[in-house]
Amino acid sequence: MRVLLALGGNAMTNADGRARPEDQIAAAQVAMAAVAGLLEHDHDVVITHGNGPQVGNLLVKNELAAAVVPPVPLDWCGAQTQATLGFVLMDALDRELAIRSVDRRSAAVVTRTLVDADDEGFTTPTKPIGRHLPEAEAKVLVGHGETWEDRGEKGWRRVVASPEPQEILDAPAVLALIEAGFVVVANGGGGIPHVRRPDGSLAGVEAVIDKDLGAALLADTTAADVLVIATDVPNAVIRWGRPDAEPLGRLTVAELRTHAADGHFASGSMGPKVDAVCRFVEATGRTGVITSLDQITAAVAGDAGTVVVPA
Repeated sequence: MRVLLALGGNAMTNADGRARPEDQIAAAQVAMAAVAGLLEHDHDVVITHGNGPQVGNLLVKNELAAAVVPPVPLDWCGAQTQATLGFVLMDALDRELAIRSVDRRSAAVVTRTLVDADDEGFTTPTKPIGRHLPEAEAKVLVGHGETWEDRGEKGWRRVVASPEPQEILDAPAVLALIEAGFVVVANGGGGIPHVRRPDGSLAGVEAVIDKDLGAALLADTTAADVLVIATDVPNAVIRWGRPDAEPLGRLTVAELRTHAADGHFASGSMGPKVDAVCRFVEATGRTGVITSLDQITAAVAGDAGTVVVPA
């Protein structure tokens, strides 16, 4: 089967959330051991990943240096983290495959995603990113064209657009590499957001694409048989935190949508993952899974995790 594996950005940090280079390399090794298990079962694997902690680190560097050099635009931050995480994941996978004597090659594609230039988020940005800053420091960045909001006692925080992903612009390159037998790392962080100008040309924009929605679109575009969203729990859970909490196993997309409508999944954590899996299953009629990294081989076989199927 062809498996699209979506790794969260926190899967590339240590258990305490630190994202030092050594932390990210160690975390990548754990993730790629799971990928190697899929490859041993002769699956084709496409990998995408979050990049929140990594972009957050770059934003801090922007803030500290803003009085000396212009901040790097957010689309540039996305491109830089795609490339960095791409080679870290490839190195980790190559090491794991060598240990197992599995002969597969990998490649990373710095990937652009098309969004609508008229998306309302560009007019009224609401997605908070980065850390809080004192007003005086935030004003320096406002002077560089960024949008910051006063968040009261915590200070000021940057807000950006979070538009819907419409098209994976570099999908032909990704597909060509898959067909040539490569394990491909692509569309990290949901992709580098781009808009199409009136003359047909493309331009990067300052925005953040939801990584899970980007994963669902990439899975559809690459004709994946299964979308696996890897998180830090083995199943999606209804009534989370209550004595009657219930892990979800195999269910239909309609059943999962009903649980979502009943408010069981938090918007900042499980909610986007549930929405992304549902979108993929509804669009393709194939299978989506939410589970932990250590369960992904069994989950692809339908034997673990929250397995979402068509009606």
